[in-house]
Amino acid sequence: MDSQAVKPRDATGGAARHVGELETLYNISQILVTGSNQRQVLAEVLDALESELGMKRGMITLLSLGSDEITIEVAHNLPQSREKQIRYRVGEGITGRVMQTGKAMIVPKVSEEPLFLDRFERKKEGGHEISFICVPISIGKEAIGAISVDKVYDAAVALEEDKRVLSIVASMIANDVSTRREAALMNRVLEDENVRLRSELEDRFRPENIIGNSNAMRDVYRQIHQVAASDTTVVIRGESGTGKELVAHALHYSSPRAKRPFIKVNCAALNENLLDSELFGHEKGAFTGAIASRKGRIEEAEGGTLFLDEIGEFSPLTQVKLLRVLQERQFERVGSNKALRSNARIIVATNRDLETAVGEGRFRQDLYYRINVFPIFLPPLRERKDDILLLADHFVEQYARKMGKEVRRISTPAINMMVAYHWPGNVRELENCIERAVLISTDNVIHGHHLPPTLQTSDASDTVGTGSLEERVNLFTRDLIVDGLKRCNGNLAATARDLGATPRILRYKVKELNIDYRRYRREK
Repeated sequence: MDSQAVKPRDATGGAARHVGELETLYNISQILVTGSNQRQVLAEVLDALESELGMKRGMITLLSLGSDEITIEVAHNLPQSREKQIRYRVGEGITGRVMQTGKAMIVPKVSEEPLFLDRFERKKEGGHEISFICVPISIGKEAIGAISVDKVYDAAVALEEDKRVLSIVASMIANDVSTRREAALMNRVLEDENVRLRSELEDRFRPENIIGNSNAMRDVYRQIHQVAASDTTVVIRGESGTGKELVAHALHYSSPRAKRPFIKVNCAALNENLLDSELFGHEKGAFTGAIASRKGRIEEAEGGTLFLDEIGEFSPLTQVKLLRVLQERQFERVGSNKALRSNARIIVATNRDLETAVGEGRFRQDLYYRINVFPIFLPPLRERKDDILLLADHFVEQYARKMGKEVRRISTPAINMMVAYHWPGNVRELENCIERAVLISTDNVIHGHHLPPTLQTSDASDTVGTGSLEERVNLFTRDLIVDGLKRCNGNLAATARDLGATPRILRYKVKELNIDYRRYRREK
């Protein structure tokens, strides 16, 4: 195995060769830039090396990720049936040695080289000796593959020149392979993350995970199961904060469209012009600032579900366009006359009185009947008192975990306050109250004084509306005593020891605060 010395040649021939090499390298750079499929790109590179530089039977091998096995990515003018069968190991043969050392090798005559394995059985071509050149494809100091070519042996040919050109091509291939591998790895990470997030969303938004066991909520669950599997348009109605978006998610993830996109549009947050662009998309130059074409939410939801929140805020013109989408499954982007088709299921929600809006002419009657195919009414929280404690416990666990606190339960006075309150903000307001309570809690219990002042002024929750210092002190004292009685099974002496007080003082406070300690005794 000898490196062949560069032979002298005339200046004219050398200049012509260099021009040919530069043209070949330029053509290869264009192949690498414009190609999409890696195997096809590398095959075209080998074609260029043969047709323009006379390098025959080229082969590109790559190191398998996570192993020392070298596989053939593409082989030119070699039996395809054997490409998948032939494998090399790092250090095995010329290719393996090049991968191991990271240094190129030239074999002037393969018949005289014992390291040349010749697994394709090509030591001679038409009775002529074959020369073999192999250079590493490296990223930094790490060899990730190799490129090799054959040439008919000619003592007058400078193989070092061919090795130099091949090394340049190898560096170009290395950048391409590295970029593709990084992109493939990133895509795999994104796919795994997408699967994980989709799984979390499905767990979070399936009907079984909507909190509430009241009769009103059971009716909602039954309606979700009835309509989820169909493509029927659903209108979710209820006050702000009742969980309309949660029901929309449950409908989507319980349907055959669960693996397709779920796209939400808050109609109340956009004016008419922005809403049209957001929903239907726009073409370049359709309006000031439209510097490029853009898909609308309807297109993004293709095959999935489009959730239109607060549909009662639609302008009359947008209502007409939406009606066409619902009836004909067609729409146009802003600034275009081309009709596009939609296969998105549409779910809408509103907290408005649509019947009144129809009577007053603010909402189209035909659109009302078109969306009102299957209405789901979400009850306000004040009408599902049985669910308040379930929801509160759920939010306590959620925010305690999020904030790293050991809050485990809610005291009885705090529960009484929550049950007595009228909750104008519904579940959203309850969640905010619990988040605040967990944040300011200093032990493992949420007490009445941790709740917002609006809840502490309710007569039904054993508090007085004036909120004086004495009343707040009594509220705090009552809270502590009740918690102690719960821990000690209603035993006054044990509760006094637990609170660091005497039985006499505790009896006095129990009588003063009108606490019935017997109700906390449990049967053994």
